[in-house]
Amino acid sequence: MRDANEGDTRVVGIVKWFDPAKGFGFVVAEEGGPDILLHANVLRNFGQSSVADSAGIEIIVQKTARGMQAVEVLRIDPPKTVDVTEGIAREPGGLDEPVDMSLPLEPARVKWFDKAKGFGFANVFGRPEDVFLHVEVLRRSGLADLQPGEAVALRVVDGKRGRMATQVTTWEAALRDDA
Repeated sequence: MRDANEGDTRVVGIVKWFDPAKGFGFVVAEEGGPDILLHANVLRNFGQSSVADSAGIEIIVQKTARGMQAVEVLRIDPPKTVDVTEGIAREPGGLDEPVDMSLPLEPARVKWFDKAKGFGFANVFGRPEDVFLHVEVLRRSGLADLQPGEAVALRVVDGKRGRMATQVTTWEAALRDDA
């Protein structure tokens, strides 16, 4: 967390778009006004490497010579609408069911994730099997993409074809969940 500066403003808005490959995106404030630059470093300080388009976000912004810029992320909410896909939606813990918040958050590392294919896999520490990660679960969790080796926390269920994530969140969330 950073120290507040004079001129900092708290803004609630929606992520217009964010491109992890470019390392930035833009936020639209609820009250309107110019687009707000959201840099990947600001997201990393929050503990995420990406954020889903249309996700709700609360940020601290500063006016700079180049316009409004986010300097701190306070909260990210998943997008309100989720496209339910065939197959995963009908499995236990699928996209048409609410996330079972009684499930523990399990610390894991991303093995690989291909946004174009819409899925990937992670490894939960101390367990040999892979955990399936679906792009819609990422979107529902407020994320847009994952990088190989990225530390995350997962809520996992046993599906027809093995273990699958129903929620993906920051690594730090799993540490807080154990406390």
